[in-house]
Formats: sequence, structure tokens, C-alpha cells
Amino acid sequence: MNRIQTIDFTRGLVMVIMALDHLRDLLHVDSLTQSPTDLNTVTAGVFLTRWITHLCAPTFVFLSGTSAYLVFKKSGHLAESQRYLRTRGFWLIVLEFTVINFLLWFDFQFRTLVMQVIFAIGAGFILLSFLLKINPRALGIAGLVIIFSHNLVQGITMEAQPAAQFIWPVFFRLGVFPITPNFTFAVLYPFLPWFGILLTGFAAGQLFELPLASRKKLWLQIGGGALALFCLLRFINVYGDPTPWSTQKSGLFTFFSFINLNKYPPSLLYTLVTLGIMSIVLALADGGKNRFLDFFSTYGKVPLFYYLLHWCLVRVAMFSMVFAQGFHWPDLEFGVFKFGRPASGSGVELPVVYLIWIALVLCLYPLCKWYGRYKSAHPEQRWLRYI
Repeated sequence: MNRIQTIDFTRGLVMVIMALDHLRDLLHVDSLTQSPTDLNTVTAGVFLTRWITHLCAPTFVFLSGTSAYLVFKKSGHLAESQRYLRTRGFWLIVLEFTVINFLLWFDFQFRTLVMQVIFAIGAGFILLSFLLKINPRALGIAGLVIIFSHNLVQGITMEAQPAAQFIWPVFFRLGVFPITPNFTFAVLYPFLPWFGILLTGFAAGQLFELPLASRKKLWLQIGGGALALFCLLRFINVYGDPTPWSTQKSGLFTFFSFINLNKYPPSLLYTLVTLGIMSIVLALADGGKNRFLDFFSTYGKVPLFYYLLHWCLVRVAMFSMVFAQGFHWPDLEFGVFKFGRPASGSGVELPVVYLIWIALVLCLYPLCKWYGRYKSAHPEQRWLRYI
């Protein structure tokens, strides 16, 4: 498949931003004790740092669906595309519950197991493989129905039905399950809302078959329409997000309340604003050729390779920080929902987090550049399609 730089650029851009969020989680001095979205305690810098990273997961999932469509159309072979999606989906799920969870918690006992975005994409690919015979437009409509309606069931907890207490969060809402005192399973990315985004992205793959001018115009219209609808629904303050906005201590923080949206699971308003911005980025980048686009496209061409390596470097950065601050291995805390940092006294301020982020991204560039060239030069090695 000939790569579409617009997709690679947009995906690479949000993946670079994603690294900032993970570094803030593991390195920021207040990340273990304060929520980055609690308007009563958060600073403007931390809130905005967290908010901009909201763009990452919806864009990543949406463009995963778009790429699945383009691979399917390029292949022209239903059975082959189904095998590819199922194999890749299964591989992503295995990675989620092994390598990725280990890098997240760095706990050899695996006392915390979290279902996150890689699982959502992997499971989405598997289900999508059974739906490839359906018209993409119909799948896109189904995706939009899920996006617009799933907030209707977010208040349902299924507390009276023990079996459903576990199954319901897997599909619809955030869930944390303490299986034993030393093992907890958490659903942070409920499958169905994210599958709606993936289906919509799959259908949107058709836009890349249009002439450049037409698709640029459509992406701008889609992005502008999504943002306008977000503003309208958020102003009405009735439907679309479980947490209504309210007047705060200042105009700036009232604005923060207006854009403070629910990610777990992704609310309708969260999806509208993030995918609206993504659509405008796609429109602005489409057809462009310059070093800025090339730089971020380097990361977007090798998303899983980047994702795994960036977690390794985030871990190196965290351990380097705590040891440089005078802590020793026995001081580190591992266990349920513990990242391995000391209980108190560690961490760096936000500007330092940004400097480390820039250094991490630059360190990954030559590795991603090399791997992208190697992957492109060896199409006969089919295993490269899965990393």
C-alpha cells in the first residue's frame, strides 16, 4: 500500500504529544497526588498539558480504522484482509496484557492489569474482520450511532447482576475490579465507544479516494461541524458528557470547566472536540510537502514500534530521575496502581518534564527513521506488518 503522508503526519503528531502525557504521569512532582483535571487544585499549565493529550487516543483509534479500510481496498481480497485484521488484533491484545502492562507498571508480579487503547484497537480489528462484507457507509453510520448514543447508558451500573457487573464495563464504562488484595483488573477503555470511533474511521477511509481539493474541503467541513456541534451541546449543558460545566473562580477556569470532558469512556462531547480538531489537522496537512510534515510522519509510519520504544524510554527517564534524586531501589513502590516511584519526595516540575519530553522524542527519531526505511525495503518479511 502506498502510504498517505497526511495520515502518517497526523498519527505521528498525536503520538509525539502522547509521550508528553506519559512522562507527566510518571515524572511530574504532583502526578501521584493530584488529578490533572481537578479544577480545585490543578494549575493552568498542568491542565492544558493534560488536555492537549486528549487528542491522542481518539485520533489513533480513528486512523487505525482508516488504515484498515485502505489496506482492505488495496488488497481487494476479503479473506486475506480478514486474516490480517484478526491476526493483528490478537497480537495487539497479547501485547497489551504482557509487554505494555509491564512497561506501564514495571511490576514483575503483574499485580495491576489494565485494558487500554491497544486492547480497544485489537478487539476492534477482530470484530471489524467479521463486518468487512458490509458497506463501509453503513459501518460509518453504525459508528456514529454508537458515538452519539452510548452516553445514554453510562449511568447504568448493573449492581444487581453480579456477572453483568464485570461484562458491562468491558463494553460500556470504566471499571476497576480488585480480584484479590494483590491483583486488580481495570477497564479504562470500554470497548464499544472506542469501536464506534474505529468504525467511523474505517468509513472515512473513503474520503482519501477523493481528489485532493474535494477531501480537503470535506475534512474542514467535518471538523468545523463537529466543533460547532460540540459548542452548542456543551453550552446547553444537558447531554453529551456526564460532568456539566459550571462557573469557576475565574474566566479562564470557567473555560477549563467548559472543555473539561470525560475520556473514560469517551463522551460524545469529548469525541466531537478531539475528532473535530483531528479533521482540521488532516485538512491543513493534506497535500503538503515540507520538513515539518516529514518529521512527524517519521513517527507515524511506525506507530507500534514507536509506542513500545517510547514506553521503554519513559521508564528509563523515571528511574534515572528517582536515582538522581537520591532514592534507592528499596525506596521504590510497586504494586496495585503503583508506577514504581517512591511514596513521596520524587518528581520534577512541569518545565523539566517538557525538556525531557523533547529529548525523548528526538532520541526516538533516528530509530524510527531507520526502522521505517528497513520496513519499506523488506516487504517480503510479513512479520514487519505487525510491528
